[in-house]
Amino acid sequence: MQQKTYYPKAAEIQRDWVMVDAEGQNLGRLATRIAHVLLGKHKPTFTPGVEMGDFVIVVNAAKVTVTGTKTSSKLTSKVYNHHSGYPGGLKTISLRDQLDRYPDRALRDAVWGMLPHNRMGRAVLKRLKIYATPDHPHAVQNPQVLK
Repeated sequence: MQQKTYYPKAAEIQRDWVMVDAEGQNLGRLATRIAHVLLGKHKPTFTPGVEMGDFVIVVNAAKVTVTGTKTSSKLTSKVYNHHSGYPGGLKTISLRDQLDRYPDRALRDAVWGMLPHNRMGRAVLKRLKIYATPDHPHAVQNPQVLK
């Protein structure tokens, strides 16, 4: 008897909506759980190279925590760099300022670092919705709370 490899069809993929409350949770550990759900690794039908994941809604992104002692906290020592491509175009922002101004970007960058850096990773990242406050416009989708 020959066994066949199962490859899911596009119509067979069930995409659910999952909600995560980031208040008081560690940034890196939360990002790994979100990346796990976005890739669909929590499903029994997971197949590498196939977008099997769910939509993820993150609320209270501004209240995420980071590790570190009081003398060397990641809030001050971790910096994000961006270059415009022009001479002298390096922009640097600390994690503390990033969480104050754009709390969604810090979490999005952490999740992006845990996804594949290719076409599939970019498509998967589009299913991540991040909000700094507890309010979100996705109540119609009836999201399930991630344990």
